[in-house]
Amino acid sequence: MYPFKIFFFTTLLMAVFSFSDADFNSDVDVAWGSDHVKILNNGQLLTLSLDKLSGSGFQSKQEYLFGQIDMQIKLVPGNSAGIVTNFYLKSEGSTWDEIGFEFLGNTSGDPYTLHTNVYTQGKGDKEQQFYLWFDPTANFHTYSILWNPQRIILTVDDTPIREFKNSESIGVLFPNSQPMRMYANLWNADDWATRGGRVKTDWSGAPFTASFRNINIDGCVHTNGRSSCSTNKPSSSWYTQQMDATSQARLEWVQKNYMIYTYCTDTEKFPQGVPSECATSV
Repeated sequence: MYPFKIFFFTTLLMAVFSFSDADFNSDVDVAWGSDHVKILNNGQLLTLSLDKLSGSGFQSKQEYLFGQIDMQIKLVPGNSAGIVTNFYLKSEGSTWDEIGFEFLGNTSGDPYTLHTNVYTQGKGDKEQQFYLWFDPTANFHTYSILWNPQRIILTVDDTPIREFKNSESIGVLFPNSQPMRMYANLWNADDWATRGGRVKTDWSGAPFTASFRNINIDGCVHTNGRSSCSTNKPSSSWYTQQMDATSQARLEWVQKNYMIYTYCTDTEKFPQGVPSECATSV
């Protein structure tokens, strides 16, 4: 009976929480541009392509209310001006919540801009932008979204680049009530993406391709108005994870050397004073 009990307990855990690793066939649906999406290597690799006719995208099959999602991405190489690749979480409706990464292409030899934002109830204006300390087109790199009731942490290759804390106690909105789905897209945005739209997409380089692998989703599945974590809290570390001293030091290193914009210092956007969370969540 003892082995059966272990099997039963493991099966119960799998039913309560979502643990999935590196299988695009079982974890995602094609959202648009289906003829521009390829799932290869028995579900281990997914590619999105963009040409003049269409871009493409995919989304998670499940919605989540808190979780950690990791994805390895290799961005469009060469002249990627006007092209945007993104990886994010988003809820439905006009007062949506959203967390994620947006990679803004550039001309050959110039770096990608990594754009991040947090929306709560349809309100954003919390942008931070970075250059990366490596070439994101040469190899795959891991981009992670950790979202728990206390904070959001965005990491690149296990290095935190941004932390957004739950500061509801001082009146700051925090996304903690709407389930979100994971999305990833490759699309043309040359009306704004590169130098404010002054540099257009060079279609002579099409089709453009971005590659994704090793998707890992560990989250609280939300179905029929109920989260799987409402009665059974996950044992995974992400649910209560905080920034330790080492992580804080790495975050400060990134923000000192590679952050090129933060809303927390934008007095033009906020002439009456920057948002109150900026004192604790830069």
